[in-house]
Amino acid sequence: MTLAPGTKLGPYEIVAPLGSGGMGEVYRARDPRLKRDVAIKIIPALFASDPMRLQRFEQEARAAAALNHPNILAVYDIGQQDGSPYIVSEFLDGQTVGEKIRAGPVSVRKAIDYAIQIARGLAAAHDRGIVHRDLKPDNIFVTRDGRVKILDFGLAKLTRPEDGASGDAITLAVDSGLGTVVGTVGYMSPEQVRGKPTDARSDLFSFGTVLYEMLSGQRAFHGETAADVMSAIVHAEPKELTTANHRVPPALERIVLHCLEKDPDQRFHSAHDIAFDLEAISEASGSTSAARSMTRSRKI
Repeated sequence: MTLAPGTKLGPYEIVAPLGSGGMGEVYRARDPRLKRDVAIKIIPALFASDPMRLQRFEQEARAAAALNHPNILAVYDIGQQDGSPYIVSEFLDGQTVGEKIRAGPVSVRKAIDYAIQIARGLAAAHDRGIVHRDLKPDNIFVTRDGRVKILDFGLAKLTRPEDGASGDAITLAVDSGLGTVVGTVGYMSPEQVRGKPTDARSDLFSFGTVLYEMLSGQRAFHGETAADVMSAIVHAEPKELTTANHRVPPALERIVLHCLEKDPDQRFHSAHDIAFDLEAISEASGSTSAARSMTRSRKI
C-alpha cells in the first residue's frame, strides 16, 4: 500500500515517501506528541500473516531498540495498521554507503572512519547476542555530519524462512540441500551461501565486503549470474585492492582480507578486534599527516 501525505498511522502523520524495497515501504512521518520527525517502515501484510513471524519481528524490534548505540539506528516504536506491521525509528538525513559508492570509491581516510564506526556498532550488537545477517552498503547510512548508522538490525528476519540468511533488494531464494539460502548475493558469507548456521563471524565477512567496496568502488566477488557470484564467495579470492586503488595501505588491505577468510575460524575473533586495528591505522595515518604538515611548515 502507498500512503499519501497527511495519512495517519497510529499517532503518526505521514509526511512523504522515502523509498521502498523488499522489506516494505519507508516514509518520513511526524510524531505530534514529541514534535519530531521519524521514519516509518511498513512491512507488507503478506509477511505478517504468519503469527510466528510476526512474533519474531516484534522480538527483533525490541532487541534492536534495546541496543541504544550511536552507530545503530534508534528504534522508537512498533505497531500495526490494517494488518501490516510497522516500525518507527529515528529520521536520518544523508546518504547510504551504497549511494556514496555509486558515485565512486570512498577516500581511504573516510573509509577508515566509516569502517571504525560500523565495527563499533557491530561489536555493540554482537555483545548483546544480536547478529545482523544482511550487512551491505545500502544498510549503512552516513548522516550529513559524518555519523554512521547501521540499519535494519535483525529486522530482515521477517522476510526470511527460519533458517534463511538475509534479505535483499532483490531477494534470492535457493534450495542448497542443507537449507534455504536467502540474501544479498554479493555480501553473504560462505556459510550463508552454503545454507549453514551463521553467527557474528558472518557479519565480519560481510563487513569485509563492504570495506572492500568502499575502497575500490567494486564488489569483492563478481559473476555473470547469482550462482557465479555465490561460487566466487565460496571458492575465489577477491582481486588485490591495490590494483583498484593504489592509495590503500598494505595494513588496511590485510584487515580486509582477514575479514574475508573463507573459514569463519580464520577471521577476526570479534568486531572489537577489527575496530582496534582500524583505529591503529587511523592514528598512524594521522601521525604521518601531521609529520608531513610540520615538515612543510619548516620548509616555509
